[in-house]
Amino acid sequence: MDNVIIKYTGKKPQLTNPIFIEGLPGIGNVGKLAVEHIIETTKAKRFAEIYSKDFPPQVFINPNGTIKLVNNELYCLKSTEKNQPDLIMLTGDYQGLSSRGQYDLVDAILSMLKEYNVKSLYTLGGYGLGHDIKKPDVLFATTHKKLVKPMKDYGAVHKKNEPGGGIIGASGLFLGLGKLRGFEGVCFMGETPGYLVDPSSAKEVLKILMKITNLDIDLTQLEKKAKEIEEIARQLTEMENRGKEKTDELGYIG
Repeated sequence: MDNVIIKYTGKKPQLTNPIFIEGLPGIGNVGKLAVEHIIETTKAKRFAEIYSKDFPPQVFINPNGTIKLVNNELYCLKSTEKNQPDLIMLTGDYQGLSSRGQYDLVDAILSMLKEYNVKSLYTLGGYGLGHDIKKPDVLFATTHKKLVKPMKDYGAVHKKNEPGGGIIGASGLFLGLGKLRGFEGVCFMGETPGYLVDPSSAKEVLKILMKITNLDIDLTQLEKKAKEIEEIARQLTEMENRGKEKTDELGYIG
């Protein structure tokens, strides 16, 4: 088995100058939630599966008793309006486990994107704050200075010296390697506490992406998921506070 295998599930799609959107698992699963929501609401078609030796040695068990080797998947969406671009979207079970695996995976996908004449990359992720936030901003970083002002106009935020340490993982690597190979790209990072999946942050990222792609995406399900996560977070906070109260009581007795 090669380090990376891209297996088409049917005929290769016929696309016109598509843009690429990445949403793999990461902080708050912000990118993965956003891309999967686009796929579910637009009925985008899966056209390829990606397998790598750098994914965990694992299979998932399906409800019918069969197994599925962990992978990434590529979906496509043909535009229905003149002002909408065709899309190629990446999501999946895992990112690569090692630096070399990440490089191999991203490089293989970029080579495939060249075949489809992709010129623009958009990678999605979360920016962990470590504390609760009511209205998350969407931070961004670009491959080219000329893209900074348009992203600000769309509502994304550029903060000096953030994100600290740069962008780790596929979201950053697609931009870095992509720039070397002639792509233009932007990474959108939704602010998130980081300790739970964050549909609220994914929604804010999608709002900006909708402006760029002119897609009209129903966000109702993400809003519903966000309320469910808020309730879980509230219950966890209550449990934590009760635990502190009991600790204080025992301390007083002691």
